[in-house]
Amino acid sequence: MKLIILDHYSQASEWAAKYIRNRIIQFNPGPDKYFTLGLPTGSTPIGCYKKLIEYCKNGDLSFRYVKTFNMDEYVGLPRDHPESYHSFMWNNFFKHIDILPENTHILDGNAPDLQAECDAFEAKIKAAGGIELFVGGIGPDGHIAFNEPGSSLVSRTRVKTLAMDTILANARFFDGDLTKVPTMALTVGVGTLMDAREVRAHGLPRPSLGGWTCLSVINYTGTTDNTY
Repeated sequence: MKLIILDHYSQASEWAAKYIRNRIIQFNPGPDKYFTLGLPTGSTPIGCYKKLIEYCKNGDLSFRYVKTFNMDEYVGLPRDHPESYHSFMWNNFFKHIDILPENTHILDGNAPDLQAECDAFEAKIKAAGGIELFVGGIGPDGHIAFNEPGSSLVSRTRVKTLAMDTILANARFFDGDLTKVPTMALTVGVGTLMDAREVRAHGLPRPSLGGWTCLSVINYTGTTDNTY
């Protein structure tokens, strides 16, 4: 484990973006060797995504041979809803870079069989050769993706009922109206994260340390937390 503490959000965002850029460039992806990248949503990664977009537009980085797998998606929220993670990723990242749409993978929270959707997502990750680098955001209680404190270390992509703390935290994206916040989501599991060859987690200051799910991931594989 390596802990990096930076003073400002902008510094942490740039550090994370540079790290991702350098990992992709060093990997030297091509048509027969894709770089597989796990990605988060939420407010934390927006600054990082903006820097990656800048690198791409400047010709310093290409996502042509990158496959992405997002951590989670709400259940029951239409794909074109402004707060769906499909919309978030398209508006904040994918439409601004040269990634091919067929190389982006986000769970379908409206699938007729949600568990089958989760199983298919795991199969897609395996077919892609596993995740080379999983980037995650750490919630105030230490959750990563929608794996709340106490989640099983061997959990796989699955359907989750959201904790009230998570619903309360996400209400700001739904005009503060708790009745509009989805109560269920699809999420990669802790075991799914642990399978990645590398995990990088980024968090905000002063979260509670008790029962952190992210600490379980950190204790299992080499990761970095950027705290800002």
